[in-house]
Amino acid sequence: MSITIALWQGHARTDDTPAALADLRAALAGAAAVGARLLVAPEVFFPGYNSGNIPALAQPRGGDWHRALADLCRATACGLVVGYAERDGNGVFNSAVAFDATGREVAHYRKTQLFGPREKAIYAPGDALATFAIDGIRAAILICYDVEFAPLIRRLAEEGTELLLVPTANPEPNIHVSRIVVPAHAINHGMTIAYANYCGTEGDIAYCGGSTIVAPDAAILGFAGPAPALLTADLSRRPDPVLLQTQISDYRPIR
Repeated sequence: MSITIALWQGHARTDDTPAALADLRAALAGAAAVGARLLVAPEVFFPGYNSGNIPALAQPRGGDWHRALADLCRATACGLVVGYAERDGNGVFNSAVAFDATGREVAHYRKTQLFGPREKAIYAPGDALATFAIDGIRAAILICYDVEFAPLIRRLAEEGTELLLVPTANPEPNIHVSRIVVPAHAINHGMTIAYANYCGTEGDIAYCGGSTIVAPDAAILGFAGPAPALLTADLSRRPDPVLLQTQISDYRPIR
């Protein structure tokens, strides 16, 4: 897999679109400067995961947020995967969109596994997976809680997904997700996973940071502490063949 990717971990800019765009502009420029083709940013980056105004501020696919993000990608020549609150008629979805380095939308995904009563009160669940190609690599998007469900990742693996991109908003004390769950899924399903979280606080939520990029042999290619960070990883590294697993092909259903 010959590609460099990046992820950005930072503070949520609740209801402050100019500040959020400024953060992404700086992150995209930094990622592009080291040759990254794609940057992953956190969940519901617009208007902020813990915003109290999500139903009112949610925007349609292709709205102002999308146009501004496409412009940033074109200006920096770096692709982007980022979460946002999507308005579709009377429904609101916890969504993520992928742009390539030309600003063209290449994938759109709605979170299928909603977490806790707050998300379930705000959002409708998605009902489809989303994959796309980047530099000949089959990539997919999941959002936060989705990555904790093995059946979703197994299905993506069976479809040939090599690179899984996960915007997230993971609060304390759930650091085990990036330390244990994500590496376990990476090695068990034979894919690279990039998991981009917030840090700091947003209202009554304290985020645990711990954004990570994990290889198919569970090697940690990048791991952020509790502070803002821009991680990059060259995915051309060859996984240790001794550690590559064969569960997907070996699995024998029991009925």
